Amino acid sequence: MLGECGMLERDRRGLRKCSVTLCKEMVVDELFIQSLQTDDILTDSMAESILVEPTSHKRSWRLLSLLPKRGPRAFSSFCSALRDTEQQHLCALLTESPERDGERQRYVDSPLPLPTQEGMVPAKRARTQESMEMCLDADSPITSPVLPCTPDFYLSHCQQSYNMVSSPRGLALVISNVSFDPCAAPDLDSRKGGEVDEEVLRKVFTELDYIVTVRRDLTAPGMRACIEQFGRRQQHQTVSSCVVCLLSHGVEGAIYGTDGQLLELDWVFEAFDNAHCPLLQNKPKMFFIQACRGEEMDCGVEQSDGPERTQSPGCEQRDAGREGEGDGDTRQTEERGRLRVKLPQRSDMICGFASLKGTAAMRNTKRGSWFIQEVNSALRFRARDTHLSDILVQVNGRIKDREGYAPGTPHHRCKEMSEFTSSLCKDLYLFPKYHPQY
Repeated sequence: MLGECGMLERDRRGLRKCSVTLCKEMVVDELFIQSLQTDDILTDSMAESILVEPTSHKRSWRLLSLLPKRGPRAFSSFCSALRDTEQQHLCALLTESPERDGERQRYVDSPLPLPTQEGMVPAKRARTQESMEMCLDADSPITSPVLPCTPDFYLSHCQQSYNMVSSPRGLALVISNVSFDPCAAPDLDSRKGGEVDEEVLRKVFTELDYIVTVRRDLTAPGMRACIEQFGRRQQHQTVSSCVVCLLSHGVEGAIYGTDGQLLELDWVFEAFDNAHCPLLQNKPKMFFIQACRGEEMDCGVEQSDGPERTQSPGCEQRDAGREGEGDGDTRQTEERGRLRVKLPQRSDMICGFASLKGTAAMRNTKRGSWFIQEVNSALRFRARDTHLSDILVQVNGRIKDREGYAPGTPHHRCKEMSEFTSSLCKDLYLFPKYHPQY
């Protein structure tokens, strides 16, 4: 018998019967939603309404409330999406009733390959661990097109934001260290899945109208030379911004080259400051760092807020005691009527870090890192009407909700927390796919 909008009544009963378990265990990610969109079960607006929900439980509940209204094919497409995202145990739960013997046999005989890289743990997705970066979770990078900015939104926000209208918007550099020298760096494992991150970043920033350069497996001196060369490119003078993405093993304040030597992040930021990179003065400079900042595993706590994290004392010490320095010279210059505008040494930068100080970052060996996945997703869905600081707040929220699954290991239910620092002086909207007519 057909239920509401054509769904079989037995399918509706099955969803209701299993709804509590589904909301508790189901992982509704971009890949899952994309599968339902491909089958024309969900519209784009429905997909977005699900993915913007702040928690996995709420995304699951939102999806389950929509499915009964999406026709007779919705149930079978939902089961296929569960299989495609390695949640076969939930598919079996839905099809275990006697009247579904035929369906259950079809699922068991499915030729779809089981995951091999990370093994299989009964009743949920499998995870494994690597040193330096933990390789967990099984979400897949989203490939939906970047949503475009509307002319009305640009016109209502361009005055209070950075000038972001050049085409290309800027130059982007992605340095991705995946394989490390076994002789020079025997303790640094291969970063399996790192190649996924670099491709995800290449695609999303290309869609955002950046000229992207990807460099793989550089030594520390090689990274330094590459960054110096990138910072000297004359094209920076005619574009609106720049992006630098660094993907590697790391420690607090530095990342590893393939030779096991460290490149200090403070040097990287210095290479793009107002003194060393005058072509980018007053232009936004974006950094994304996918690397550990220590080896401590964040095991999480049970819904209890810890103490607030303080700001870096080093930065505050450098600021302290300098107010008024040089005021005499300034007054003399004003009196001479030849006031020159001065800039701080470093400004107009924003940097997203995959993890907090002292903690490890999470990466899946097949699907890339948690942080880069969430940055990619947020840019594709939110860059059209959200400035970058708020986008990174949303990334923090999504990372906060994620949780590793590795029963029987110290890393079961492990957590990660991303963060960002900013010296931006205006709102930074990327205005994707919008080019004003002159």
